[in-house]
Amino acid sequence: MKPNGKYLYYPDGRRMEIKVSPRPAFQARMISGWNRQVTARFDAAQTTHDNRRHWAAAENLSADAEATSTVRQVLRNRARYEISNNSYAKGIVLTLANDVIGTGPQLQMLTDYDELNRQIEQDFMLWSAATRLPEKLRTMRMARCQDGEAFAVMGTNPRVMHEIKLDIMLIEADQITSGFGISLDSNEVDGITFDAFGNPDAYRVLKQHPGGTRFSRYDEAVVIPAEAMLHCFRIDRPGQHRGVPELTPALPIFSQLRRFTLAVLTAAEAAADFAGILYTDAPPNGEADDVDPMALVELERNMLLTMPGGWKMDQLDPKQPATTYAEYVDKLIDEAVRCVLMPSNIAKGNSSGYNYASGRLDHQVYFKAIRVDQSFIASVILDRILMGWLREYSLLNPVAYLIFRRPLPPHAWFWDGLTHVDPQKEARAQDIRLKNHSTTLANEYALAGRDWEAEIRQRAREKKLMRELGLTDEDATPSQNNHDEKEEDDMDDE
Repeated sequence: MKPNGKYLYYPDGRRMEIKVSPRPAFQARMISGWNRQVTARFDAAQTTHDNRRHWAAAENLSADAEATSTVRQVLRNRARYEISNNSYAKGIVLTLANDVIGTGPQLQMLTDYDELNRQIEQDFMLWSAATRLPEKLRTMRMARCQDGEAFAVMGTNPRVMHEIKLDIMLIEADQITSGFGISLDSNEVDGITFDAFGNPDAYRVLKQHPGGTRFSRYDEAVVIPAEAMLHCFRIDRPGQHRGVPELTPALPIFSQLRRFTLAVLTAAEAAADFAGILYTDAPPNGEADDVDPMALVELERNMLLTMPGGWKMDQLDPKQPATTYAEYVDKLIDEAVRCVLMPSNIAKGNSSGYNYASGRLDHQVYFKAIRVDQSFIASVILDRILMGWLREYSLLNPVAYLIFRRPLPPHAWFWDGLTHVDPQKEARAQDIRLKNHSTTLANEYALAGRDWEAEIRQRAREKKLMRELGLTDEDATPSQNNHDEKEEDDMDDE
């Protein structure tokens, strides 16, 4: 058959008309769309000669593939080294742990049994002090910042000075790992095994730290069930199962800060020393005496020096950026602490360049980040601890065993209050909020990190004792220095 125009001819001479069905409109639009060049463009998606090297490390990797065990180990080692040798980095980590954890959280039970609530709160406070829980929480917060994640095992410690022997034993992230960083199980991510729903099922813990002084092998490990392990880290990407140091973006900045400081110090030392160079204007093989090239001449302070014939000496002139050093350091710290949401004046411990209004604005953002972090710690760590503690407590207290039908009864956690810059202004604002019923005593005491019921009961006992002694409120109020109203007005103007 041979086509000819709109007919198809057979070898015997017969022909058949070719009928072409009309193309649907949507099919025509699709074909024309295939041939049309895409005009929508994003500048950030373009790879040019200028930005090719900048985006060379950008890869399409998953969260776990990007933060492999080797990568996380390098980041942990560098973060620990920088924090150990950089005063600013060390201060940032300590300040963050102290501001978030403070003296430790306080428990308030919210069940319908007031007497039992108070008894549980007192017993938990005593157990917290016996196990040094606030100190361990501060260490875990520091580990999250420098290691990326914090681990702790809930187990029995017979030496706990309390009737409940539950204890929190901290473990470094290096000990939670698969053998030689290789996960043979598809449901395992560097020492953590997950079930079909993505929940942690078990943790593989090395018996000894891989960097410890005692010899250990990667196959010497124990398996801890997930119910007994506390794992706290910040999830930055979906599907992420291990944490990276929170100071990772700031590590290059801290290294630049140290290098710049050493460079300025070296320039200052060179300017203070009597260092110079010998040179001559005489032509080669001329009148100048022969001098060994690149020879070193040892000089002494406060001494006259004679030069070889035809030679001169000129002191080195190091260009020291002394006038821009403080400004450059401030800018580096501004950038470094942004990844932990900390204001620069808190990181530096210096607010001399701030006025009252600027300091309060920066602190508001920081205080909000602290409240978010405290809520995260309460749900990930404290609630798990309380659940295990109440299980032990119910075995010792039959009344609590009969009352607590749920694993975790209603409760709340109180943290240290954030000190206001001007307590007198805050007291007036608090009085106004209480009078117009826009707040409650429970909320106001919670902002100060105190239990409102305990505070009111204490205040009632104080009032009762004052009546017995015949004292008034003015007699029992501690004397204070008069406040400088002019200074307060100046702060208002700012």
